[in-house]
Amino acid sequence: MSDKIKIGISIGDLNGIGLEVIIKTLMDAKIMDYCTPIVYGHTKVASLHHKTMEIDELNFNVINDALEAHHKRPNMINCWEEDVQIELGQANANGGKYAFISLERALDDLIAGKTDALVTAPINKHTIQNENFQFAGHTEYIQSKTNSEDSLMFLVSEDIRVGVVTGHIPVSEIPEKITKEKILSKLNLMNQSLKKDFWIQKPKIAVLGLNPHAGDNGLIGNEELETIIPAIAEANAQGIFAFGPYAADGFFAAHTYAQFDAVLAMYHDQGLIPFKQIAFHTGVNFTAGLPVVRTSPDHGTGYDIAGKNSASASSFREALFTAIKIVERRRESVELASNPLKLSKFSKDRD
Repeated sequence: MSDKIKIGISIGDLNGIGLEVIIKTLMDAKIMDYCTPIVYGHTKVASLHHKTMEIDELNFNVINDALEAHHKRPNMINCWEEDVQIELGQANANGGKYAFISLERALDDLIAGKTDALVTAPINKHTIQNENFQFAGHTEYIQSKTNSEDSLMFLVSEDIRVGVVTGHIPVSEIPEKITKEKILSKLNLMNQSLKKDFWIQKPKIAVLGLNPHAGDNGLIGNEELETIIPAIAEANAQGIFAFGPYAADGFFAAHTYAQFDAVLAMYHDQGLIPFKQIAFHTGVNFTAGLPVVRTSPDHGTGYDIAGKNSASASSFREALFTAIKIVERRRESVELASNPLKLSKFSKDRD
């Protein structure tokens, strides 16, 4: 049996650009040198997307179980049998229904150990809602399915890494969700991930303020004085190199983020807007703090360009390779932990 990394891929919304960027990525045969891709969807749906893209059809190896995957070809598990109506560019119930079927099957295989990582194509957070998916997004659903106490939405690229304290919640609820305990939990997850998943021995983390000008010493809000600064102090006491709070606007405008290994933002848009501005085509959404590896591109369903063969596969390709790298690092860490002699040599090489 090959020890090549198996990457499960959920197809996201059928009516969006998910399958387009998946197909464009897997058209490169060199991908199979690095991993064994397994797409959870249906070949008929893939064929329709091939036609709209006006490219030669990608020859999927159809399998019934992830354990049957061919290690030199892209694989497809047909997750349903019925014909599906696809309306490219439309947000509808079909898009949500089959996005969930794909995601659930792929995640079940990941949790069962049949695959090594999961790359998720974009979903519509509204149409995917059903009795089994009542979550704000992928991150919350996967955290629940893996019985994890907490997780970190961690946007990563070569130039910048940004995590958020609060994710997919209304802006009106953000202040009450910003607690010392929550900030500490996210800082711990970020610090652990930087060490384990990115092999940064002594990570430096910048923490942003919640209010404009980071509260201006209490003039524009007290969250910095009462919550964020005490959380940073406690993190430092625990051995985490956390600094701040920084005013978000000047922090990104002055490229101060380049001095740190990662940035912890207080809420979704505070972190994701600058991240996407800096790394839109190469950014990856990684869910840190889980026992499994899950990544996704940092863009949405792209309804406005669906079916036009104009979607860039760069972010999806980066998500795939990021998942591979993290699995490799975690495997290597386990091997180093079990081999003291190799660990000693590794530490000397890193000094």
